[in-house]
Amino acid sequence: MLLGAHVSTAGGLVKAHQRGVESESEAIQIFNQSPRMWRPVIYKDDDVAEFNRLMTDGPVKAVVIHAVYLINCASNEKEIREKSLTSLVHALQLGDAIDAAGVVIHPGTLKGKPLEEGLDLAGEAFRLALSESDRCPLLLEDTAGAKGTLGRSFTELADLIDRGGGGGRLGICLDSCHLLASGFEVRTRDGLAEVLDECVAQVGLERLRCLHVNDSKVPLGGNRDRHAMLTEGEFGAKGLSVFLSEPRFQDLPVCLETPGPGGRIGLDEVKLARQLRARGARARRASRKSRG
Repeated sequence: MLLGAHVSTAGGLVKAHQRGVESESEAIQIFNQSPRMWRPVIYKDDDVAEFNRLMTDGPVKAVVIHAVYLINCASNEKEIREKSLTSLVHALQLGDAIDAAGVVIHPGTLKGKPLEEGLDLAGEAFRLALSESDRCPLLLEDTAGAKGTLGRSFTELADLIDRGGGGGRLGICLDSCHLLASGFEVRTRDGLAEVLDECVAQVGLERLRCLHVNDSKVPLGGNRDRHAMLTEGEFGAKGLSVFLSEPRFQDLPVCLETPGPGGRIGLDEVKLARQLRARGARARRASRKSRG
């Protein structure tokens, strides 16, 4: 498991890498542009080249790009759709340039339209964006279950992948907070195993490419996206230890998005995540021994 933080790109990609190193991150997540503005950031060639050099055999092993929050691939409004596609293509092309593990995107919001229409619009947007880029995966993030959002179930995520063309570049990113808010009990070993079995049956384990780990201010089934600092929400230390030590998550980049000081995640939070994972692994081993 490659644990790390979402880091700022202020000052460029090399600065983002430096922040990852300072937080002892093995994986980092970045925004390709300001998350609440449409204006794209054009990274300089030398910044991209130096970032790629630093990523070669360095302490940071993976980078994930989070597409901006303004994107709505399920929109049929001309301006929003054009801007959404432009921003998503920009993210995927940057992912190509820096060999990102994927671009994570919230699949879309219906805004009152029928579900089938929204699914079709989103699938078409995914196909178009992938056709304008070469190799970077597009990872659909599960949502917290708020009314009108797409990606609230594994069935819906599988449907979106099919409508997006079903190619190998399409995958998913699971968010611990979103799963709990959507009604998935992922704080116990049995509960998490059952949820992942459903994920495998509907989507396929090979399409699970990334995790977001956050505690949740919202209880099970609360259907709202409200992150909490690790151990300070509904998961607590016990639930997060279970989630972080799940064997099927072993090889994934895992990005913390918790609301750290000033919106930044530091070394203490990354260290805490590693401690929780180690605690969960010890508990799993002890459980296996006790069963004989």
